[in-house]
Amino acid sequence: MMSQTKKLSIAFYWHMHQPVYQLSPEGDFLMPWVRLHAVKDYLDMVLILDKFKNIKLNFNLVPVLLDALVDYGQNNMHDIHSRLTVTDVNDLTDDDKQFIINNFFDANFHSMILPDKEYNRLYQKYQSTFENDISIFSLQEYSDLMALFNLAWFDPVYKNKYPDLKKLIKKGKNYTLDDRIKIIEIQRDIIRKIIPTYKQFMEKGKIEITTSPYYHPILPILLDIKSIKKSADSTLPSNLKMELDARIQTEMAINRIEELFGKKPQGIWPSEHCINSKVLNMLKSLGINWTISDEGILSNSINFEFVRDFRGYLEDPYHLLKSYDYKGIKIIFRDSVIPNLIGFEYPNHPPKAAANDLYDRIKAAQNKLLSSPDENHLLTIAMDGENCWENYKEDGAEFLSEIYSLIEKDPTLETVLISDYLTKDTPKTLNKISSGSWVNRNFKLWIDEPLKDLAWTYLKQVRDDFSAFVKQNPLHPNIEAARRELFICEGSDWFWWYGEPNDSGRDNIFDYIFREHLKNIYLYLGLEPPQYLETPLLSAIAKPSRYPKGEFTPLLDGQEHEDEIWQNAGCIKIPDGPVLDKDKFFDRICFGFDKNNLYLRFYINEYNKQSPANLKRANQMYVYMRNKNKKQYLSPVRIIQKTESILPICKEKFHNELQISIYNNEINLIRLVKSIPDNLWAITSPKNITAVYDKVVDVSVPFEDLGIESGDTLEFLFVNANYGIKDYFIPNEMLLTIKRM
Repeated sequence: MMSQTKKLSIAFYWHMHQPVYQLSPEGDFLMPWVRLHAVKDYLDMVLILDKFKNIKLNFNLVPVLLDALVDYGQNNMHDIHSRLTVTDVNDLTDDDKQFIINNFFDANFHSMILPDKEYNRLYQKYQSTFENDISIFSLQEYSDLMALFNLAWFDPVYKNKYPDLKKLIKKGKNYTLDDRIKIIEIQRDIIRKIIPTYKQFMEKGKIEITTSPYYHPILPILLDIKSIKKSADSTLPSNLKMELDARIQTEMAINRIEELFGKKPQGIWPSEHCINSKVLNMLKSLGINWTISDEGILSNSINFEFVRDFRGYLEDPYHLLKSYDYKGIKIIFRDSVIPNLIGFEYPNHPPKAAANDLYDRIKAAQNKLLSSPDENHLLTIAMDGENCWENYKEDGAEFLSEIYSLIEKDPTLETVLISDYLTKDTPKTLNKISSGSWVNRNFKLWIDEPLKDLAWTYLKQVRDDFSAFVKQNPLHPNIEAARRELFICEGSDWFWWYGEPNDSGRDNIFDYIFREHLKNIYLYLGLEPPQYLETPLLSAIAKPSRYPKGEFTPLLDGQEHEDEIWQNAGCIKIPDGPVLDKDKFFDRICFGFDKNNLYLRFYINEYNKQSPANLKRANQMYVYMRNKNKKQYLSPVRIIQKTESILPICKEKFHNELQISIYNNEINLIRLVKSIPDNLWAITSPKNITAVYDKVVDVSVPFEDLGIESGDTLEFLFVNANYGIKDYFIPNEMLLTIKRM
């Protein structure tokens, strides 16, 4: 007798999110992605359910995206692209034309440009020009390019829903201003329908709507950065003090969903599937019934590796197809392979073949449940619901229709609303929850990289300033407006694009928006924004050109030759700004160590060697140091600031201060100062510090005098401060590290 197939429930869970693209609530959007994805993805992803009686879907809608849809649909807001689209071509400036050439081919070539004869002709003309020469297009061609770009982003389903759109697409070229205005009006009409349509389908029981924290922050980082495993040379702040922000952002999101859809969400999709125990406890305290994370987090939590064969089929899918309970909150975990197939592999295949491959994978997992002791099993297919479809034929409609049809016709399969499924299921108890995200089971895509860490350092500095202001001015009328700006800057997208390894192609714009929102906090409070926020983070990093390759013991003779021993040293170049190159006394610094000593070598700027006047002024370098591993008394940097603009790194505290003063071509002073209680400093009398100056300055400091023992990590930075007045920090955004062996 053959075993009966166990019914398998499937939760399709589509995540819709875009970050803030405005500099202020009233300003134009700097990027068009909310508007363009709105006419390509958001509405048709739910309208497809009209074709299927029994299919149910789950959608995660982030409030910051919903607010943007309201701005476009109800408030008639513009982005730069749409405002140009409704501008008479006779009024276009040269800068406008340059922008159009650089940005209005921003579409998938094979699925959106190539199929349109005129759009492809303009693209080929653009590609054949070595430089972005604005004269390559006539005014009519500029008009056509703007029209065709916007038309390419419409989902094909709207051709039959809007007769005027069908005519505009058929026209092909020679578009007028009225045509372009009509295109934008149709887009706004589609956008206005999105929220009411989702509400209607939710009320009919066809979809479930959940949400994420309002501006999409990474909750574990805000709640508990101390517990996150970081690299030895990490420059992350030790404590962000943003726990309350995490809670408020989540509560705001819950309330916004209830305001727009008439019902509080039962589930929360944590941004980027980032969770830890504190996140789950917070969600439970807010009345949330369930949440979701990735297969890798489940694997770490139950100490079970999900093994797959060469085709990616799970050998034992049982644990992944169950729901779990962690201290009163339920959790489901998504399959991590299927989203990659849908996002990156299936667009390269015929849609029906791709859908059948997915169906085969679902059935293969189901067939391995015959020996399961349970009746209920849930396969969760959760992923970005907007970014992959432009790579598909017909914007993914054929693929989705086929997979939904195959499932609906199979009596042993069903699609479910997640809350409904969890109501009938008995979850397995989860005794521990691993901390991590969907990417490599850690948080490395958002922290622990020099540029990302600098962004967090800036954010923490600004938040500390905000908190101090609120404490002194609790009734200031703009506190909530400033807090909104702070929450925007806590969003995940800024840190995703900063640094390695991701590249948006528009990183400079993301950097600009991030810094402008940080500055807005000060402006709302009537304060002058710090000067350091004017400098793009992308150019602020002054990383060492190299770190020490290993231990070495150099000859301290003050000679300039860089022998093989110093080749093993770390090295950092002193930046030119904000002083001119000729004003720098030191040009670069090398650093290294052996078992007993820290070694420093300061190279003299070539200009100063030729300038006796410069040698007769006091040139002072300070080295601030502390033990990363052990508690020490710490005191603040005590040099004088030229301006009120204070870099975040200026507020770090240290245990030792090494002073080196050069005057009239001689070492005038070398002194080690030690921190004592109450943020004070005291001069010490170390006997074994060595300093030699001839062509270069060589310095040796015993680790013993610094309180650094074997296995400890020394954190340090340099400050050039002639006459005790700060010129610059080296580096200006991070601490250098050396681990004593």
